[in-house]
Amino acid sequence: MYKGLQVAVVVPCYNEEQKIADVFRSMPELVDRVYLVDDASRDASVQRAEEAAVQCGVALIVVQQEKNAGVGAAICAGYKRAYADNFDLVAVMAGDGQMDPDDLESLLEPVAAGYADYAKGNRFKAASGDRIPLIRLFGNLVLSALTKIVSGYWHVSDTQCGYTVINRAALAAVRWDDVYPRYGCPNDILTRLNVAEMRVVEVDVKPRYGVDWSSKMKVTRVVFPILGLMWGLFLHRMYRKYIYLSGHPIVLYYLAAALFFSLSGALSIYLIVKWSMTGVIPMLAMIMFSTTFSVTIQLLLNAFALDFQVNKELCVEVRRTRPQHVD
Repeated sequence: MYKGLQVAVVVPCYNEEQKIADVFRSMPELVDRVYLVDDASRDASVQRAEEAAVQCGVALIVVQQEKNAGVGAAICAGYKRAYADNFDLVAVMAGDGQMDPDDLESLLEPVAAGYADYAKGNRFKAASGDRIPLIRLFGNLVLSALTKIVSGYWHVSDTQCGYTVINRAALAAVRWDDVYPRYGCPNDILTRLNVAEMRVVEVDVKPRYGVDWSSKMKVTRVVFPILGLMWGLFLHRMYRKYIYLSGHPIVLYYLAAALFFSLSGALSIYLIVKWSMTGVIPMLAMIMFSTTFSVTIQLLLNAFALDFQVNKELCVEVRRTRPQHVD
């Protein structure tokens, strides 16, 4: 329990028999219950978790997935079970030990205090911890930049961090069965929370990888599905938030930007073909291309500024990165 609130932790797990016991051994005492969501593991992950839970006195509920559905589906299954069991705050900690348990209280604090509905870890600003693998760092930075535009949470720098805490209001605001089931789930969750007008705060957390760390994610297999997901999420948010719910003019800026971008694209193709055939670049077409491209950039910047302003109240600044203890 934390400040009078019941705390649950969802641990998504797939083939983590070598690391899962350490997650339970280091589970903070303030956690009232752990939901281990086994994503159809083929090893002894559940058995190792149950043994460690008994040894450490951790209250454990195993949620068994019938088939391997992905980390997103596992998290959502844990969320639904914890919400049904009336928990006030629900954290997510990975089954491979990536989340430092010492950071859990820092994530709980802003949500328990009531000035945020969802706390998300930020590994980029951590003063200590392991170095993020280079390929993972690059991918996270790219996806985080895109997710700012897609989700509307312009202050969230580490969108892919899975170390989070959510309250009951946010749990009730999202249809968890509709969330993307695999590695794009953090982006999907943020977008749905934005449509539901939930306040999000980032909290510095220490990255933990270690020398024997390896990712189950295959970049070549997920990059195009995630890009497609991001496009779909952007359209979903534009429709739900700015057409269906409010009729905000930001949609007109994006539509106009799409129109001028199409014109500049057509003109660029014309210029390339004309130059390749004649060796001459038509001056009028070049001027038109420059104009339409410049207008496209200006319209996008205006749309970004409007979106930032609309969502400003949902972007909560962290008041402190780590609770201060008094001896």
